[in-house]
Amino acid sequence: MFSKILRRIHLYLALFLAPWVLMYTISTFVMNHRAWFRGHNAPPPSFVKERQLHYDGTFPANATPRQIGRQLLQSLNMEGDFLATERPKDSTIVVNRLDAIRPARLTFEPGTGQLTVERQVFEGAAFLERMHRRRGYQHGFVADNLWAVSVDIFIVAVLFWAASGLWLWWEMKLTRGMGAALLATGCALFAFFLAVL
Repeated sequence: MFSKILRRIHLYLALFLAPWVLMYTISTFVMNHRAWFRGHNAPPPSFVKERQLHYDGTFPANATPRQIGRQLLQSLNMEGDFLATERPKDSTIVVNRLDAIRPARLTFEPGTGQLTVERQVFEGAAFLERMHRRRGYQHGFVADNLWAVSVDIFIVAVLFWAASGLWLWWEMKLTRGMGAALLATGCALFAFFLAVL
């Protein structure tokens, strides 16, 4: 009875995991063969100007680039995870709004108040890499945290999936020999790469 229930869980868990497995395997393949998809030494996807406007808002005294970036994004209803830097030569603030599909870049010139909004051209390979690398709970936004939770669930599910697969394999006496050989080969190959890489 236990094995039958475990077999069903193993089966349906595999179906549940399919989107994450596909995303991580395809994105890893793309990163492993980046030259095939983007060419050798290809620059990152380009940004296209979306709009340009005058921003006349005020910032707190001694505001950091991050504080300025957050305020700019809020004024444009573009809240979400971002990085903000200041160019030392002219104090221009550059805000990179991290987005899975089309990241945005805001360039704010404090001297003139000019704010330029650009969107990155969509490129499949870059999108897959962004999804693969997205992780952690440090972003502070609900959607980002939900993604991090789903990744944790995926990790636990894969561990259970592997463990249940081992149990089900051991119960099938006819496959023990071949399974043991493949398991030993996989472990040996993994140990080899750990030793030489």
